Amino acid sequence: MPAPRAREQPRVPGERRPLLPRGVQGPRRWRRAAGAAVLLVEMLERAAFFGITANLVLYLNSTNFNWAGEQASRAALVFLGASYLLAPVGGWLADVYLGRYRAVALSLLLYLAASGLLPATAFPDGRSSFCGEMPESPLGPACPSPDCPRASPSPYCAPVLYAGLLLLALAASSVRSNLTSFGADQVMDLGRDATRRFFNWFYWSINLGAVLSLLVVAFIQQNISFLLGYSIPVGCVGLAFFIFLFATPVFITKPPMGSQVSSMLKLALQNCCPQLWQRHLARDHQGACLLPDQRSPQPGASPQEDIANFQVLVKILPVMVTLVPYWMVYFQIPEAWLLLANVVVVLILVPLKDRLIDPLLLRCKLLPSALQKMALGMFFGFTSVIVAGVLEMERLHYIHHNQTVSQQIGEVLYNAAPLSIWWQIPQYLLIGISEIFASIPGLEFAYSEAPRSMQGAIMGIFFCLSGVGSLLGSSLVALLSLPGGWLHCPEDFGNINNCRMDLYFFLLAGIQAVTALLFVWIAGRYERVSQGPASHSCFSRDRG
Repeated sequence: MPAPRAREQPRVPGERRPLLPRGVQGPRRWRRAAGAAVLLVEMLERAAFFGITANLVLYLNSTNFNWAGEQASRAALVFLGASYLLAPVGGWLADVYLGRYRAVALSLLLYLAASGLLPATAFPDGRSSFCGEMPESPLGPACPSPDCPRASPSPYCAPVLYAGLLLLALAASSVRSNLTSFGADQVMDLGRDATRRFFNWFYWSINLGAVLSLLVVAFIQQNISFLLGYSIPVGCVGLAFFIFLFATPVFITKPPMGSQVSSMLKLALQNCCPQLWQRHLARDHQGACLLPDQRSPQPGASPQEDIANFQVLVKILPVMVTLVPYWMVYFQIPEAWLLLANVVVVLILVPLKDRLIDPLLLRCKLLPSALQKMALGMFFGFTSVIVAGVLEMERLHYIHHNQTVSQQIGEVLYNAAPLSIWWQIPQYLLIGISEIFASIPGLEFAYSEAPRSMQGAIMGIFFCLSGVGSLLGSSLVALLSLPGGWLHCPEDFGNINNCRMDLYFFLLAGIQAVTALLFVWIAGRYERVSQGPASHSCFSRDRG
């Protein structure tokens, strides 16, 4: 009896599939090769990204530019924020005009050109070519009083560097939002389990690139030279671009599906503001009554598909928005501990999840959906900050009873509690488990539930919301650092012994607990609606 054949995925008009060799194992082997190429490109891109951000503040503080600490920190925050907030732009461009393959290729090319600005300005001739000569500080009379205002000069080479960093942020965000779904497209024909495993190893590749960059590139930048240290990210992006082009013959490429944004806006306006919609119809009665595919002979989504996709978007967005407080908690953890330790924990846990945890959950029929795994990840995020708060209470107990030891880091002497560093292992372990259950299934959910014509935009929104969570966390820290706040302790000069970090951690735990309950309710409602009769109608969304 012949073996059953795998169900073939529906073809998209204009889709290009590689010419595979004959034989049963041919398609599977080439699909795996395409997925592996995407993973390698992602690892190299992440190594370049973290290589750029790791010591950007130190680079701008150096004698190359002599930026003040506040100016350098502001530039680094602008770059990091833009690299998240611009993610929907790259996804939308891929959905509407470029397609994911061309969007990734052009983004890598822009990445390569923009990243070359940093090593080019690391030596005097390059700086003078891009920025002109560094202005000398004018000598003036001494300030008559310590409180007199001083005008802070404009930082040297600021227009060029800000323009380059914003182009880098646009390229990085476009690669992030499109390469994820493009890689999942390569293995989608192999089944749902192959897609799940791809997201596991995709996330592992992200963290592998991060750890290589933090261990090697950051060390070279701090101890050898910025010229060599910033040349390595350029080489990583160039190699990633070459691998992506070299693997083109085995890639599945899908054409852009066209824009449904205008139709979505019309539907939202019609549902939310019917009076305003009637005024719009009165001004443009002939054209406004028709959707784009009715006015144009070009193929496009039908009105029923527009409505179905709009309904899907309305259901997906609340699920993704309730993840924002989780990201707010998550991005505060590396600031309190070491980012590298968290990355190493994830590198260890992802293979265990792929080889042991996921098959065990599948056999036991536990946590069958991505939403249920995300809820479990939120629970582990809650426990991680509870453990952090308890440990901080214990540390402050030693401090307040003068049971301290002197610890010198660099040129600063700190009064530290006599606690072993191994007490932090539970925190790292719990936040790592939280990450593999919340973030990886979150990527899978954003890819599998989005309409095919909006996959890039939805994936971009997913990454954008994680950046929003980071900004909200930073805003919370700034608020609590004001006079009277838990984190206001200027007399410590870098120590936090008079701050109430324990209360801050418990506040994060409370925020996470409330939003986790809200997420469980929204996710349960989403699954009930998705399993209802309406989800099986002929105009249900065309998932990727």
